[in-house]
Parts: sequence; C-alpha cells; structure tokens
Amino acid sequence: MKLSDLDTVIDRRGTGCLKYDFAVQRGKPADVLPFWVADMNFKVAEPILDALRKRVDHGIFGYSESGESYFEALKNWQKENYGWDIEPEWLIKTPGVVPAINLAVKALTKEGDGILINRPVYYPFLEAIRKNGRKLVNSPLILKNDHYELDFDDLEAKIKAENVKLALLCSPHNPVGRVWTKEELSRYADICIRNGVKIVADEIHEDFTYPGFTHTTFATISKEAAQNAIICTAPSKTFNIAGLQTSNILIPNPEIRKAFQDALDSFGYDQLNTMGLVACEAAYSYGREWLDTVKEYIRLNVDFTRDYLKENLPKMKLIEPEGTYLLWIDASAYGLSDEDLEHKVVYDCHLWLDMGYIFGPEGNGFLRFNPACPRETLIKGLTLLKEGFEGK
Repeated sequence: MKLSDLDTVIDRRGTGCLKYDFAVQRGKPADVLPFWVADMNFKVAEPILDALRKRVDHGIFGYSESGESYFEALKNWQKENYGWDIEPEWLIKTPGVVPAINLAVKALTKEGDGILINRPVYYPFLEAIRKNGRKLVNSPLILKNDHYELDFDDLEAKIKAENVKLALLCSPHNPVGRVWTKEELSRYADICIRNGVKIVADEIHEDFTYPGFTHTTFATISKEAAQNAIICTAPSKTFNIAGLQTSNILIPNPEIRKAFQDALDSFGYDQLNTMGLVACEAAYSYGREWLDTVKEYIRLNVDFTRDYLKENLPKMKLIEPEGTYLLWIDASAYGLSDEDLEHKVVYDCHLWLDMGYIFGPEGNGFLRFNPACPRETLIKGLTLLKEGFEGK
C-alpha cells in the first residue's frame, strides 16, 4: 500500500454517516465541513474487506461467537506491540469502550461515590459519571509550556477528600494528545492502589503514537496495577471500524471481572455483531501494512497543519500531539467566549469541530480537529478556518 492510495476522497454523504449526514439534526447548517467525530475518511484495509466479503457471501448472519483464532489475533497484537501477555479468561467483549466504561461505573461503585477524572477529557467520561448518579471528582491537567501534565499532589488530595472509589484514565489522552510515560503511569497506579481506588484505563488510542513516544499498557506497570484495573481496547479507532461495534475489555482480576460481567449480564447483552468479530480478527491478523501507511499519512497531515497554522493563523497554537490522530488547538488568543468561538467556527468558517468546552471548562477556548482524511479535504478545512478568522 502506498501513501498516495490515501489521497482518494471518498464521498461519505448519503451513507448514514454520523460525521457528514447529521449536521442539521445536530443543530448545524447543512453545508459545514466536518472534522469533529473521531473516525477516519480512509477506506478500510483490504484484508478486512476481504474477510467481510467472504462472510457476506456465506449468506447467513445468525448468532455468532469468537473462537480461538480471534483470541490468538488479539493476544499476538498485544504481545508484539506492547509486551503484554494476556489470558483468554481475562477477555470480555462489549459493543464499545464507552458502554464498558459505564458498566465499570455500575459494577465498581455505588450512587454518590466519587469517580476521578482529569479534565479536559473525552466527554463520555463526564456523562458516565453524571448519568449514573456518581460524584464527578476532577483533578485537572496542568498546561505548562504548551505541554499537559498530571498534578499528582492534587490527584491524591482529591482522592482522599472526595471518597473516590474509581479513576477513569484516558491513555493515550483524548483530547490533549499526551502519551503518558511509564513513570507517570507508575505514580498514578501507586496513588490509586494505596488509596483503594480501582482504575479503568481507556486505551482505545493505543496504536496511534508519534515517533519518539511509546504507549505503555497500564497492566504492564506492575502485577498490582494489573490486578487493580480494567483495560479497555478496541480495533475501532485503529482500523476505522467503529461502526462494527467491537471492543475487547481485559480484566486480570477475577473479582473485578465477575463484577463487570454481572453488570453486563444485567443489561442482557451477549454475542457481538457478527461482522465486527470478523473485522476485528482480520484487522489484528493482517492489518499492519495498512496501519503503518495510515499513521505515516496522518503524521504528514499533522506536519502540514502545524506549518499552515504558523503561516496563516499564528494566533492559533497547536498543542504538539504525542498520540491519537486528533489535534488540540488553542484558539484562546482571539479572546472570544466559547459561544462566540463556536459561532465563528460554524457560521464564518463553515466547519464542524468539537469545541473545547465540551471536554470540561479546562477546554474553554480550544478546538479539537481531526486530520485523518485525504490531504485535499484537510486543505479545504484549513482554508475555511483561515477565511473565517481572517482579520481577527
């Protein structure tokens, strides 16, 4: 596969595409160009398509379950990429990481318990806490010299003061793009363990790191960390198959695993989508070449975006990403309220972005921008951004 293969613009309109087809239903003008939701505008790897075609040709789509080859593909991926040896009994499959986070909240806490997060953070974390009647406890990330850090003193103080029972860790972090170091994760784990706090590590973006940065799976920090955590993984971001709804939740601790399984059983969910199982196994078995090419293409798109902003929109500051394929852009220098900033983006730029405030007040004045698209589409989006902000 060549980088140029990803230059092809594929029209996603009229396919029930959340990114393109539902602007009006979500309160946006019909003509906005979307860079908000975290999926890619790239065609899926051919081996995945081949596996799906073979399954379609079979013609029967009854209840399905994963077999030994599915687990072996997942096991090999985790071992080869992250040095993590997983066991079959640890695996619980869910239709997504967000449902898994909600199940973990139900399984490991009760109403009124504190749940720790580090804002700005992926907004379903906030919803999982609030909508399940738990107490949101925030230890905000510190932005220092255009680089985000965890405030460990604040984190431990909040845990002790707010009856925190569970921590939701985004690793790599969405939206700020941090790839936590092993040392940071070890300190985080130690604080949680000595204070009786269990951890849900959302590692859905594990496969997207930039040169010089390495993702550390939380369960590899220590035996104690592994026994205190739920690790959420999925092929959805990595291989652009989110719509096939397959996630692999790995829980080494049998007591935590039983509590999680009981919560899943109470929901009445059992077998996953047949095509999702097929796609996941094919992705982890044969998707490496496609992924390597896509990662390089996105890296070049990030370079292009950085240069474009410096030359054309110098008041916008790109927070350098270490991981994920999402960009976190500081637009606070324009001095606009969140409402005015969103109005400008939508109605002057004709763009649909995720506004920073939805990730918590710490995101005020920021924009989340998804460059996982053909270069032609990226140029259109950046040009619209420039035209909307010209003279401002």
